[in-house]
Amino acid sequence: MRETEGRTRGPSGAILDSQAVKSTGVGGPERGYDGGKRLAGRKRYLLVDTGSLVLGAHVHAANLHDRDGGQKLLTSELKEELPQLAVVWADVAYTGRFREWVRQERGWHVEVPRHPDRQLWRYGLEQKPQGFLVLPRRWVVERTFAWLGQARRLAKDYERLPETAVAMIHAAMSRILLRRLAHAAC
Repeated sequence: MRETEGRTRGPSGAILDSQAVKSTGVGGPERGYDGGKRLAGRKRYLLVDTGSLVLGAHVHAANLHDRDGGQKLLTSELKEELPQLAVVWADVAYTGRFREWVRQERGWHVEVPRHPDRQLWRYGLEQKPQGFLVLPRRWVVERTFAWLGQARRLAKDYERLPETAVAMIHAAMSRILLRRLAHAAC
């Protein structure tokens, strides 16, 4: 897909984020409670390129912190699959120890996009901003979560095993890619 869009085969930048998903009463391993979202279920982690294509996915219990889940997603196998990757954009949950771990273990740089003028109002330099402001790069992974949420099996976590949930993410993304390729061929 990247080649049909005129880009290089391997991405040099990627975006990382997680999504807490409510689970059904099916049971199975890797279930937990996310106190921040007040949700019982699992967390889905995605690593996407700048064109919203899924590069990696991981699913685990919702009670695990984002930095720990991010480490489970960014495996050494994923590093071998993405040799050109240099920059990972993420939110504030992936700073500190996680940022240092990614730099040392994977050799990638983690950047946290922030609004440059978001805090200026505190110092009397501007008025407090009102409403929603789009963060650069961060909306890409949110858009991918929205696309995947259109798949019925991903609206909730219906799966007994986390590996099956990852397979459903890849199946839904395959459908999206096939549609985009068919549209590009026309």
